[in-house]
Amino acid sequence: MSIQWFPGHMNAARKKAAEAMEKADMVIEVLDARVPQASCNPMIEQLRVFRQRPCLKILNKADLADPAATQAWIDHYNRQKDVHAVALSCKKPSDVAKVPGLCLKLAPHRGTPLKPLRIMIMGIPNVGKSTLMNALLKKRVAKVGDEPAVTKTQQRLYLGNNMVLIDTPGMMWPKIEHPSDGLMLAASHAIGSNAFIEEEVATFLADVLLGRYPALLKTRYGFQTEGIDGVSVIEGIAKRRGYRLKGGDADIEKAAHTLLQDYRSGALGRISLETPESRTALLASYQPSPTLGIEAEEQEQED
Repeated sequence: MSIQWFPGHMNAARKKAAEAMEKADMVIEVLDARVPQASCNPMIEQLRVFRQRPCLKILNKADLADPAATQAWIDHYNRQKDVHAVALSCKKPSDVAKVPGLCLKLAPHRGTPLKPLRIMIMGIPNVGKSTLMNALLKKRVAKVGDEPAVTKTQQRLYLGNNMVLIDTPGMMWPKIEHPSDGLMLAASHAIGSNAFIEEEVATFLADVLLGRYPALLKTRYGFQTEGIDGVSVIEGIAKRRGYRLKGGDADIEKAAHTLLQDYRSGALGRISLETPESRTALLASYQPSPTLGIEAEEQEQED
């Protein structure tokens, strides 16, 4: 299953972001700590590197992620040029209070009334950009919702006399290259629900959990996990919770929704769906679709 989601307004948002990047001093990229690289938009990286802007990568929702995996990602990003990474929860004022100081360290030549530090806040939908904005400014200035793509317009706001925040809409990219990335993003609620089938995403999630966190599944749902697959996990949830359709068949759709909600809310426990090691393995094993090569060849001939 390959999930793609690129609503029309995001193309316009990309063009505006490219224009704003030219006048920004640095970028805050908000990532989902449970899926840091899957939630890293390559278009944002391309814009930032082209303009040579330093980046503070915020691994948000760190309270929902596996601490060991999060630390591995922090170490991974901190080895990159012009990047500093930090894990926090944008819902915790004490965490957010650290952000302005970290930004000033990345752009020490700015941050005065005459030369305010101009910060672009970027990221894919539903990773917490608006929550971060509101927490930084200590008032509700950005719309927050539990659905992806709530923010659709760019806005500039002042943080005291020394900083300007440029809030941008959540941006996806036109084609998600790795199918597992689309599934991880759908499971983590970064993709609109109309773009995927919950049962398929929940089955993928269940398979990942069986491989990485079987004890959390056993504790939450009360069944043995040895020797079963993702489909059996969904069926087991339906059985344990008594989810039945008229006629007595298991309500698989409701069970799939329950698993996704338990993961998203943290009810299952602290979970990370990828690590730097699993990412390296994914890239090493990746084989592009043959059709992509054909399309590229045809495009070259047209050019």
